[in-house]
Amino acid sequence: MKKTLLLSAFLCLFTILSYAQDAESASIKWMSMEEMEKAHAKEPRKIIIDVYTDWCGWCKRMDKTTFQNPEITRYINEKYYAVKLNAEQKETIKFKDTEFKYVPNGRRGYHELAADLLKGKMSYPSIVYLDENLNMIQPVPGYQDAIKMEQIIKFIGDDHYKTTNFETFQTDFKSAL
Repeated sequence: MKKTLLLSAFLCLFTILSYAQDAESASIKWMSMEEMEKAHAKEPRKIIIDVYTDWCGWCKRMDKTTFQNPEITRYINEKYYAVKLNAEQKETIKFKDTEFKYVPNGRRGYHELAADLLKGKMSYPSIVYLDENLNMIQPVPGYQDAIKMEQIIKFIGDDHYKTTNFETFQTDFKSAL
């Protein structure tokens, strides 16, 4: 009886631990700008920055759908450093030796880094792509479902953007979803 109970407890614990590991590996490894710069200094990669606000419904939907898709998660974790940037956060952020601050503006302000990355076109959600040298590739405004996101992250992640336009890439694209 004790052996059966002990074996059952062990199997339950093993199942819970393996599920927890699967859940962790199935989520995007989001970083702060500071964490990204440290990781990038050791191993340069492209950067994907999710610019969001706390009140943005489409941002929350992207978090619950697009960013939970296993293929999207796997590819982003493999090819990019992923950063979450609250466009209304009040903390100062240092990026590429420049300090960016919160700017009060009416009921809601904005963060200078978000404004810089979005080229002043404050739209949420927006995904900003940087190359391995931290140079802007492209900001992409608006909600992206998993199918559209897969096309964009692979177009940029596999360097197709250097040799072809997005429309041509889309016609030949084979989805893994």
